[in-house]
Amino acid sequence: MLTAPHPYDALMEITARPRIVFVQGKGSWLWDDSGKRYLDFIQGWAVNSLGHAPAELAKALSDQAARLITPSPAYFNDTSLQLAKALTDRSCFDQVFFTNSGAEANEGAIKLARKYGALRKNGAYEIITFEGGFHGRTLATMSASGKKAFEPLFEPKVPGFPKARLNDVASVEALISDNTVAIMLEPIQGEAGVWPATDKFLQQLQTLTTKHGLLLIVDEIQTGMGRTGKLFGYEHADVLPDIMTLGKGIGGGVPLAALLATDEASCFEHGDQGGTFNGNPLMCAAGLAVLDIIEKPEFLKAVADNGIYLESELQRISARHGLGEVRGRGLLLALDVVRPIAPAIVAHAFELGLLLNAPRPDALRFMPALNVTRDEIAAMIDTLDGILTKVGAARCVA
Repeated sequence: MLTAPHPYDALMEITARPRIVFVQGKGSWLWDDSGKRYLDFIQGWAVNSLGHAPAELAKALSDQAARLITPSPAYFNDTSLQLAKALTDRSCFDQVFFTNSGAEANEGAIKLARKYGALRKNGAYEIITFEGGFHGRTLATMSASGKKAFEPLFEPKVPGFPKARLNDVASVEALISDNTVAIMLEPIQGEAGVWPATDKFLQQLQTLTTKHGLLLIVDEIQTGMGRTGKLFGYEHADVLPDIMTLGKGIGGGVPLAALLATDEASCFEHGDQGGTFNGNPLMCAAGLAVLDIIEKPEFLKAVADNGIYLESELQRISARHGLGEVRGRGLLLALDVVRPIAPAIVAHAFELGLLLNAPRPDALRFMPALNVTRDEIAAMIDTLDGILTKVGAARCVA
């Protein structure tokens, strides 16, 4: 007798997923179809800025959907204009192009830089990126990424992305040639295991790009929109990039991203860039609702303070279990667990109702909602502490 296919089978197999189905979320918590509750310290990979199903976001989407969903990107709409103005007013950039995903925003940044090179730098097209960097899953953004697992995939790659080493300015300078048009990096390399570019290094890159007439591109898909305790990660280093990309947290859980540029770098001509859903008012309404909350100084201070608390608690259990450093900034942190036990920790945590992420076998990444509470951080730490003992990570007992 033939058995009916499971609903799981209708989705293309692109990653290993646990055989549970999430049906509801609120704040830092998710519930599956059996009623089990999970404390979420992944939040869609730093996507849900305000946690799951925030009332402000639901209201903004509902109100906008009742008024106007999309008139087509061939026309202006008031909501996208408001969000673009709000972003430029709060940053060092002058113009915005909205997209649906971070990869699409980064693809746009690459195209914009190459257009700039064609118009103003004798056809220069190379963009220096970094080993360990991650910029998305389109062919161009995979080519720009420095992720080893991408190297054998989907050949031939898009050429023009020589790789330097993070925090090594000499390795960058050695790659600059007449073909170079830009330098592109994440202020914190999230997928590589949360490795920050130092403030000094970002300042050195600013000096280099100014000296050679290059564009400085910051990929703030993961670090932007309050994640580091400032609205944008580049602000910590007091630099002024030419191009920035935003994604993940800008929509608070809906598909919204953005490409921002200075007037000098904004050189697209009609027909160079576009997208059917780009800048639609429904998603931009979500962006406005998120920005209205996270831009407040008291909110950003709470992110920074909770980041310090989470960091200190991770350092405490690291010392207790003989583990490694805590890396990152704000509420984007990683714990070096030294040995390749991170996937086992993630699996144990899942069974106990805690969602954690292991970007590398020896590292855990923490990306809670920006409005996570101290009690929720403490609950995560207690669970993680118990798991570390159970999987045999402890080398000493405090």
